[in-house]
Amino acid sequence: MKVVIVGAGPSGLVTCKSLLQAATTQFPFDPIILEQENDIGGTFKYRSYENSQLVSSKQLTSFSDFRLPLSHHDHLSLEEYVGYLKDYCNHFGIKDRIKLRSRVVKIQRAQNGEHAVSYITRRSDVFGEWEQEPQVLYVKYVALCTGLHVTPAIPAIPGISHVLEPTMSDETHLKPPDRAVFHSELYKSRKQVSARRVLILGTGETGMDLAYESVKAGAKEVVLCSRSGFLSFPKALNDFEVFGYKFESKNPLPIDSLITNLGETAYVVCHTTCPYNLPISLPQHPWVAQSHIRWFVSDFVIKRVLWLLTGTQAGCNQWVGELAPERLGRAYVFLNKSHKAMPYINRPYRARPGVFDYISRYIDPPEDSPPQTNFTVDLAPFPTHFLPNGRAVFPLSDRRDAKRMAQRDVRPEVVIYATGYTQNFQFFDPQSHYPTPAEADVRNIVKSGDETVAFIGFVRPGVGAIPPISEMQVFFWISLLKGQLKKPLPPPHYHLLVKEDARIKYGVDHSSYISTLAKDIGAAPGLLELWWEYGTHVLVCYCFGAAFTPFFRLVGPFRSTVAPRIITTELWETVTRRGILGNIFMGLIPMVFYLTLNAIAYILFFLLQLLH
Repeated sequence: MKVVIVGAGPSGLVTCKSLLQAATTQFPFDPIILEQENDIGGTFKYRSYENSQLVSSKQLTSFSDFRLPLSHHDHLSLEEYVGYLKDYCNHFGIKDRIKLRSRVVKIQRAQNGEHAVSYITRRSDVFGEWEQEPQVLYVKYVALCTGLHVTPAIPAIPGISHVLEPTMSDETHLKPPDRAVFHSELYKSRKQVSARRVLILGTGETGMDLAYESVKAGAKEVVLCSRSGFLSFPKALNDFEVFGYKFESKNPLPIDSLITNLGETAYVVCHTTCPYNLPISLPQHPWVAQSHIRWFVSDFVIKRVLWLLTGTQAGCNQWVGELAPERLGRAYVFLNKSHKAMPYINRPYRARPGVFDYISRYIDPPEDSPPQTNFTVDLAPFPTHFLPNGRAVFPLSDRRDAKRMAQRDVRPEVVIYATGYTQNFQFFDPQSHYPTPAEADVRNIVKSGDETVAFIGFVRPGVGAIPPISEMQVFFWISLLKGQLKKPLPPPHYHLLVKEDARIKYGVDHSSYISTLAKDIGAAPGLLELWWEYGTHVLVCYCFGAAFTPFFRLVGPFRSTVAPRIITTELWETVTRRGILGNIFMGLIPMVFYLTLNAIAYILFFLLQLLH
């Protein structure tokens, strides 16, 4: 069964490896990866820049059966992550399955339900020309793994070309400053923004990174433009001070490892292999899942804790750029874990009485605080247009940053679009009526009735990472092709809550989505089942751990012999790093609350049934 995988990023690599391991005489999967670039890595290699790091932790981002050393730091640079992907290829022997410099130009339906995949190749040199005559592969299955970050999204802003025009001030310099307008995919190093007035469009993680890099590069001015706000958290919890006592951590805990399984997504007590075949089960009540009450409760609590510790509930020590109240929380938006620029953004807005700072305060890194630096990154609305003299015009509104910037004369020399990406599939033959990721109505992976085409890696978690999601998606797809799914599939309750006219609708809650896929394929472990087969150590780690993919390799069709060792070493270390108090407040208390809430829902439902 030939399978073409388009793209050699993490999603493509894990798809290839998983198909090979799942191949049987009945399903002899024979995958090949077509990658147009000169190397593997996708976005992580070809859209990286100086000092760029993953904002998701190694514990969450690493694939389930190929982990990084315990001694490795939590957050990898993009260069380190590409090295990890190469080691992954070598370890599982999939290098020979990858055809580099092979660009897919057309995919169309062929006879007998197959797909004709046409691609062209390029000579080995980097700047070689593409061959004109395409080669064609006839395959049973196609996996699209090109990713969310391929085609730059560049909104039109009237007059932006004026930024590139020289001004009188330029003419007075012996060497006029280099002027540029470009998308963030072309940003590579600090020298592109050094000693310039920089305006960055977009307050996603890339925009935040570029603002910080501009500061450190010695930019003359940095203006960061936001459409509707953002929700900022550090990727790892920094230090706090309470009543003068400083809580320091030499090894800060990644925030994506704080959400615990039990009570959040793990409710099933036992499946089929419990001791004495006890049929004990208490799944999540449908109302609890459908209402998303867990998200709202956690948002309510987190906002109050943030206010007590940092003085603001807009984000973690975030004093400006807050989202509208109806969009503030994990249920609605992608968490922005690039937090390094916040001390510079907060500077004009942070106002808190000293007595409250004595009670509790968040401690910014010393190198980004006075007296080392007093530089300010100016937050502003998106400009409506640019004047002929190159001045940015910002819209008026009640936002604090809009009021502050209304009279500012901002004339950037460098404008960077950190406005994200769009997806296009121009290689799909229009007459073949292929679906798009938005039409993939079966767990956002395939379209009903067209299961031979899969979209792997086309959802984005609010807090989490795409590579482990891709791994679970390909497990689901393989189970679907083999007819091993537990049908009918329950309704999906993992999508982030957005309006119908929202620009981005592919957001999911990481733990809810991964655990849903695990339940669909029979890989979500039962609690008694875990205890009986693996003992107390694995059980406790599962309950207090986050939705790490090794947990879903303990049982089911993708059981792995290395999963127990990973759990009792690496993932156990992640749990114990929280400390006793951390596991009480971030683990035990939420567990008890959500389990009680679930039990109450069952009791009320039972009473209503009696009344009827």
